[in-house]
Amino acid sequence: MTEQSVLLLRKQLAELNKNPVEGFSAGLIDDNDIYKWEVVIIGPQDTLFEGGFFKAYLTFPYDYPLRPPKMKFITELWHPNVAKNGGVCISILHEPGEDKFGYEKPEERWLPIHTVETIMISVISMLADPNSDFARQRRRWQRVALQRSPLESRGFIRRTK
Repeated sequence: MTEQSVLLLRKQLAELNKNPVEGFSAGLIDDNDIYKWEVVIIGPQDTLFEGGFFKAYLTFPYDYPLRPPKMKFITELWHPNVAKNGGVCISILHEPGEDKFGYEKPEERWLPIHTVETIMISVISMLADPNSDFARQRRRWQRVALQRSPLESRGFIRRTK
């Protein structure tokens, strides 16, 4: 644990408790672990999710804010940017820097200025406006992975020409 990440996360939690943001609530899963948060998102109006309550976990790395947290929905829902296991795939939560597939610009990916509030606003926006281009790309990569052997798809072996 780094003292900087602990202080920053405590500050963000205190700010959210003092000034709640419409559309979600956030808190610690365990009061003794600042790196594991539980969030509840209220389904955005005029969407298929309207009126729903969607629970998710945010798990922060020890070198936060240099690297993004991971987000996983615990409440089951179907969305093109949410994996079957609940993992959230949204640009703001992708590692900083260049996208090796050329899909995202560096400024769309994780930046250390992001907070729990900016993450949650982005996720709420994602629920209201799914990225169907991403869903098509994900399906394409899944088809490619299915064509490879299980060891290849996990990176243990590579085909040679």
